[in-house]
Amino acid sequence: MKRILATLSLFVTLIAAICASAAPPAFQVIPNARVKEVIADFVRQKTGGLGMETTLKRVGYQGDLTLPPGEVSFEVAAPNRWEGWGKANLALIVRVNDRVERNLSIPVEVEALADTVVVLRALERGDVIGPDDIAVQRRDISALTGRVYRSADEVIGKRTRVPVRANMPLKGDQLEKVPLVKSGQLVTILVENQAMRLTATGKARGSGAEGDIVMVQNLGSLKEVPARVIDSGTVQVDF
Repeated sequence: MKRILATLSLFVTLIAAICASAAPPAFQVIPNARVKEVIADFVRQKTGGLGMETTLKRVGYQGDLTLPPGEVSFEVAAPNRWEGWGKANLALIVRVNDRVERNLSIPVEVEALADTVVVLRALERGDVIGPDDIAVQRRDISALTGRVYRSADEVIGKRTRVPVRANMPLKGDQLEKVPLVKSGQLVTILVENQAMRLTATGKARGSGAEGDIVMVQNLGSLKEVPARVIDSGTVQVDF
């Protein structure tokens, strides 16, 4: 009898072992390298086609991900104002079979080398930039805030709104277009289409650069209308 019980016990143990080996695992592990690869792919897509060289210097995530069994998918989201370089906290959403299992905040730091317009001499407020004042150089822009100019055509002919130190990249908020029309100036108001061309004398009620819309007063009718600045003495009414 004891021999029979021992045989049955061994048989049950073998069956349990076979069933255990055949059962699917209760979890799966996503290695740390895979998580970092997902973040790196996102950064490459974010900055692709921008003409810059990016390097992912830091991904602030350690350890592996332990998840339930199933098909794993990832979604990465960045702050709305993050351009793809510098420091940011990215959201990594991990799903298994379309169900959210993890929502992680991952700090990253991305270096970005890009062609940048650099000032060759110190500029005072109100200086108009010429070709000899600037150079296009490859710089790391990851520590800069705001938009930087990347071609000479973007800045030549504009004037500085604030003083700018030599050897510094030019940023978007530092420059403005030079006004061609000043408030109170007499201008020619042009009304033109395919069928007619009319002109009248007017007075500008505001200052504006080429392409800007300013209010002008028709001196004949004393009516004020919005007009687009064409040059230093002409504005055009679009209709």
